[in-house]
Formats: sequence, C-alpha cells, structure tokens
Amino acid sequence: MTDFPERIPGRPLWLVTLADLALLLLGFFVLLQAGKVDPARLAHGVRAGFDAEAPPLPVAAMRIDGFAPRSAALPGAAHGVREWARAALADPRVSITVTGGAGAAATDVDPATGSPALLAADRARAVAAQVAPLDPARVSVATATGPAAVTLTLAFTGERTHP
Repeated sequence: MTDFPERIPGRPLWLVTLADLALLLLGFFVLLQAGKVDPARLAHGVRAGFDAEAPPLPVAAMRIDGFAPRSAALPGAAHGVREWARAALADPRVSITVTGGAGAAATDVDPATGSPALLAADRARAVAAQVAPLDPARVSVATATGPAAVTLTLAFTGERTHP
C-alpha cells in the first residue's frame, strides 16, 4: 500500500488553488452584475446574439375566464370569441396567439396526468378550435403560468408570404 505515484514537479498546489478562487470570485461578480441588468435589454441582447426575430407587437387582447378546476371545457364566457376573431382576422397583416393558463391552486391540473401545463395547453387548444377554422395559418397556441384563463392576443405580424 505504499505504491504512491512519484510527485511530478510543476506548479505549486497553492497556485492552482489561487486560480480556482479567482475564477469563483469572477463568477460571483458576474452574478452580482446579472442582477442589475434590465430584463428587456437582456432579452434583446440574447435575441440579437442568436439572430432571432422579436416577438410580434400585440395590438389587442381578449381574455376568457371561468374555466372549472381540472377542466378544459369552454365556459359560457367563450361565446363571442369566434366573432371577435373573425373581425380581427379581417386584416391580413395580423395573427392571433391563444395562450392558455392553469390556476395557481395545486388542484387545477390535468386529471389524467396531474400536470398544470398540460391543462393549460388543453384550454388553449379548446379555444383555438373555435378560432382556427377562420384562418389556421394565422393562429398559434401557447401556454403560460398564470390564472385559469385563456388569452387571445392579436398581434401585427405584417405581410407574410409563409406561415
């Protein structure tokens, strides 16, 4: 048990440890500065770094509340959504994003999987099914954290030759 490898001359151990501490200190200062950054400017910088497009400019919104817990069935408040979307999609330069949410309560989840994100997606798809037949290429579905509601956002996307 005395078969230790021979010590190879090189940098002293204290120097390596000092370099590690310097990197940790640098990381600490980076974290301090990251807390001071404006989130909008940070998002813009990341978008520019990855050559991504900015999100479309929202111009109007409609919110549908009244979803029962653990359910994606359309509430009575959704009765005017198709007419609103028909009027909104009359302009070919706009698109609609249907964003679903599940409630903050731990019980507002998909009954089969227990997932709030899946319930939010089901709610958004239920509303999108009312809107998409008007022009499916200009309707998109998204999920977000938030109340048990679905928000339809009308955004100016300009003249597009492809969806």
